[in-house]
Amino acid sequence: MERSLTMELVRVTEAAAIASARWMGYGKKNEADEAATSAMRKVFDTIPMRGTVVIGEGEMDEAPMLYIGEKLGLGYMPEVDVAVDPLEGTNIVAKGQWNAISVVAISERGGLLHAPDMYMEKIAVGPKAVGKVELDAPVEDNLKAVAQANGKDVEDLVAVLLDRPRHAKLIEAIRKAGARIKLIPDGDVAAAFNTAFADTDVDIMFGSGGAPEGVLAAVALKCLGGEIQGRLVPEDQEQFDRCIKMGLSDPKKILRMEDLVRGDDAIFAATGVTEGELLRGVRYQGNQAHTHSVVMRAKTGTVRFMEASHRLEKKPNLVLK
Repeated sequence: MERSLTMELVRVTEAAAIASARWMGYGKKNEADEAATSAMRKVFDTIPMRGTVVIGEGEMDEAPMLYIGEKLGLGYMPEVDVAVDPLEGTNIVAKGQWNAISVVAISERGGLLHAPDMYMEKIAVGPKAVGKVELDAPVEDNLKAVAQANGKDVEDLVAVLLDRPRHAKLIEAIRKAGARIKLIPDGDVAAAFNTAFADTDVDIMFGSGGAPEGVLAAVALKCLGGEIQGRLVPEDQEQFDRCIKMGLSDPKKILRMEDLVRGDDAIFAATGVTEGELLRGVRYQGNQAHTHSVVMRAKTGTVRFMEASHRLEKKPNLVLK
């Protein structure tokens, strides 16, 4: 893949973040998502690549744009798989909470798991704990392993997971083991890659969330040297059959990094929409919008944080007002 794509992808997430952040706190999650999706799609039309959406806003009959199978880019140069979440945390934006982001990931063609839109059990850790955890291991054992890898006591660890009734037993087990817990309303892509940054004070992510989000998180953690494991959770025969149709011969197997992101190269970009532990949210000042983004590449291990100021009147076709 071309090195220049790292900068191009940041332009995509910046546009989506600027468009959706206008809806923060209005209680209108669908409008925020539509704004992000439309802005993201417009910028994709300017990028020199031949992209195919493998994780997007849904099937063609469910989504007007960024649907699975849609072709993106100018139609020349590298052929890539594209995974998008124009607004990861629609409810977060609607309520004005933390850690909403706009996300894009790409890989060489055939590099990303075509994850169906269903739940996935997940466990994610940063680089120091790679190879030390196991999805099916007892919670206490995983916490002890992460504590030892990070040079901490279990009582000093912070485990993050979605605040959902389905996680009640998991929360109880974490508390019994002695670790601290950070419950989040939405947004487990950010939660997963936060495990790779010491400044976020997150050591491990547990619990079930969206399978497409699991693939996006895997790209980020591949770039960062971390690890995520997952297992799909089909809730009925229809979902089970959908897994088979998408090429997953054993839907209940544990999916590891090499299953989620194949090949040596992948690029991940995210821009903060609302304030978060790692990324600041969009700030508006008159006719300017200020953004904070991260972009990383697996092939080189390079991680760049970028702050940008955007003169909105100079790019009206890229930002919804």
